[in-house]
Amino acid sequence: MDDQTPDITSTTGLKIQPAPGYLIQRYRGWKATDHVENQVWYRRLAEKGQRPRCMVISCCDSRVHVTELFGAGPGEFFIHRNIANLVPPYAPDTDHHGTSAALEYAVRHLQIANLIIMGHSICGGVAGCHQMCAGDSPELDDPDSFIGRWLDILRPGYERIKDLDGIDAQQAALEREAVVVSIENLMTFPFVRDAIENGELAVHGMWVNVASGELEVLDGETRKFAPV
Repeated sequence: MDDQTPDITSTTGLKIQPAPGYLIQRYRGWKATDHVENQVWYRRLAEKGQRPRCMVISCCDSRVHVTELFGAGPGEFFIHRNIANLVPPYAPDTDHHGTSAALEYAVRHLQIANLIIMGHSICGGVAGCHQMCAGDSPELDDPDSFIGRWLDILRPGYERIKDLDGIDAQQAALEREAVVVSIENLMTFPFVRDAIENGELAVHGMWVNVASGELEVLDGETRKFAPV
């Protein structure tokens, strides 16, 4: 360790382990193939900065891979992932707001032209919200639950689907409500609303079926999803 590298283990007791071997092997393969073949493009991205045309807010779920879904390469998408692909309401206070900060950066600084909220099937976060709102998951109602307090964002969506017949139907509808609620909350951000009204930004809602690959797009007028 050189003099410029802080020794965090001596002050925090944090034990840092070597990187997983399979990841190092994959990195070496990427560096020797994709990076070599596209090194001019990577150098341009580094020197000129990023200019993505689109921001995607998607779920943390490892099965949702939006760059692969749309065949996007480095520099094309500005991506933010969180539990259940949710956007919170506009709340300019002193708390930490990762999603709101990413949104501000994308709209104000990167001036992205399109913003996609991407929902998906069998979403664990949405299922957790359903269980919590139905009273079947008291641990998520605990004030100390980070997951529960985040999923509170989706409670208005639950109120709209709770009377549907059957849990499966409610879950499927709530996955789409996660997209709708997020778009509703997007409109509470003044800089988002201004960009839309000025014709500088278009907002889109989508939902993808992980198993079948079917993609549905939200119709803003009917508030319904239709297959592409």
